[in-house]
Amino acid sequence: MSTELINARPRPMHGRVTLGGVLRSEMIRFFSLNSTRILILVSFAVYVGIAAVGIWGVGSLMESMGGTPNAGQIPGTESMGTADFAAETLASGLMFSQLILGVLGVLLMSGEFTTGSAVSTFLASPQRLRVMGAKVILITVLTAVVQLASTLAAYLVCLPLAKNYNMTLDFGSEAFQRMMWFGALAVVMAALMGLALGVLLRNSAGGITSLVALFFVLPLVAQILTAVTDWFADVARFMPDRLGLSLALPLSTPSDLEMWQQLLGVAGWVLIPLALGAVLLKSRDIK
Repeated sequence: MSTELINARPRPMHGRVTLGGVLRSEMIRFFSLNSTRILILVSFAVYVGIAAVGIWGVGSLMESMGGTPNAGQIPGTESMGTADFAAETLASGLMFSQLILGVLGVLLMSGEFTTGSAVSTFLASPQRLRVMGAKVILITVLTAVVQLASTLAAYLVCLPLAKNYNMTLDFGSEAFQRMMWFGALAVVMAALMGLALGVLLRNSAGGITSLVALFFVLPLVAQILTAVTDWFADVARFMPDRLGLSLALPLSTPSDLEMWQQLLGVAGWVLIPLALGAVLLKSRDIK
């Protein structure tokens, strides 16, 4: 065979698997699922809807009590007409955003094992931690953007309502900015915890149930134990629901912890489960 024919043969292409490539493939696959689009739309609609109902309800109550910004004075709290109260009222649906987008985090990882696609995923990208890293980046950016967009949409929807009832809803106020950015952090925390549960349990139903227990059932148990025993109050303030909400909503969820202590607690609830999940993902059999 001549040298020309040998050189004319097609040569195999040797591609490199990079984090960017894995991230792109994860985005394509994740957004192609109906469950992803449905959960994002539900989270958006629920947050905006609860915000509108909350502003309307508080405004109607103020109107029935005299129609002035200071008419809705509740003992032990600030006036219902202040910017702080209005901002936190707008964020009434934050817990539901945590739950819905937290479920999205669970499905992002548990779906790989539930459907059996984990085998093909890790054959295409043998470095498992790189795949997990891509999922962490994806769910962090996605949930932060969805929550920020929900807050902005809720503000635009609720602003005419607030003006109608003489409520102060100020986008540039410290209370609103705190609610918006720390609210996004609280949602990202729930989503990353959901992702970690998906890695640890490898089961969508188990991961979702555990997430609901952490953010809804455990707080109820904590309230009962706090009423019975004084020492449990020190434990309850470090629970994930309290840490995230107290950062975003200090009026409705007060905490005696410093901000750096709250942020450290949030980091612990995110990094420790993710680190444990990474160790198990690397050591356990994929099947």
